[in-house]
Amino acid sequence: MIPGMPTSDAITIPPHLLPADGRFGSGPSKVRPAQVDMLAALGRTVLGTSHRQAPVRRLVARAKEGLLDLLGAPAGYEVVLGNGGSTTFWDVATCSLVARRAQHATFGEFGAKFAAATRAAPFLDEPDVREVPPGRLALPEATDGVDTYAWPQNETSTGVVAPVRRVGGDAALVVVDATSAAGAVPVDLAETDVYYLAPQKVLASDGGLWFAVVSPSAVERAATVAASDRWIPESLSFTTALANSRLDQTLNTPAIATLVLLVEQLDWLREAGGLEWAAARSAASARVLYSWAQSREWATPFVAEEALRSPVVGTIDLDDAVDARAVIAALRDNGIVDVDPYRKLGRNQLRVGMYPAVDPADVEALTACVDHVVERLA
Repeated sequence: MIPGMPTSDAITIPPHLLPADGRFGSGPSKVRPAQVDMLAALGRTVLGTSHRQAPVRRLVARAKEGLLDLLGAPAGYEVVLGNGGSTTFWDVATCSLVARRAQHATFGEFGAKFAAATRAAPFLDEPDVREVPPGRLALPEATDGVDTYAWPQNETSTGVVAPVRRVGGDAALVVVDATSAAGAVPVDLAETDVYYLAPQKVLASDGGLWFAVVSPSAVERAATVAASDRWIPESLSFTTALANSRLDQTLNTPAIATLVLLVEQLDWLREAGGLEWAAARSAASARVLYSWAQSREWATPFVAEEALRSPVVGTIDLDDAVDARAVIAALRDNGIVDVDPYRKLGRNQLRVGMYPAVDPADVEALTACVDHVVERLA
């Protein structure tokens, strides 16, 4: 029992109501059994081997090719990858991509973290931050003196989805956090210069790496910054990551198991129908979840504006009379896990990962299980 966690009084959910797979994490997300099987099959050939050798470099090449194909990257765009996740990439972008001043549209925890990074950098001007309360959407606006515009396509902490469109003219970079969107939310990459992600959400892998699909303009900007008098640590150098990525490797040893899981997931998504199929599958799950919440007196979609509700991370507020912690504890007792709200949001809420690996039928089963638990808690 976790200290402070309310008891569920051993509520038993009938087996016929349970989802086939009870994992609904918003990140890390559900990993499909086929991915684990592939990892086991390749265990003797790639795990514990040098990332400079052909077997691992082939994995990197497959990951790059799969991302470009799945996301429909324009000609001239390429994939850059490096050690660390999206948190590390915020520092990479701060050191290597922002020339003087960034603008951030922040509407949740993760957009705000990137803004905090550029604000703390002593070599950059104070960023222009467009901020709104959680559950609403802020968008960037063209502003004199801003050379980099940054915002999340999907705010994982709140379940708000944002449009991706170019802003600021040809001289500015558009840098989009796609960590929980890439591969399941439609996008036109021509509207971006840097579309970056970590692979532990839609792509159902482990953490430990960052990936970015970048335009020639982003490559040029990084080269210009690198040639200036700014000191950039090698581990945060975009140009160093680019040089290694073009060799199908990373600066330091990568998490090879992450690459294996990622490649298998990319193959599955592409073979199933690509981005269009994946987006439709997540959207089907989202319709189930939000329709259910709207039909209950004690549940409400946290994001009030329907067009802004995420198709991949659903946030559902519960009435104060229904203790979300008790609901979550009862679900976990029955094998349904990781529907906790984002910890810093502090709401009486469920948060449901609806990435393509999650079957919409399991989301429907989840709603029936919540109904069962709430009825018995009452």
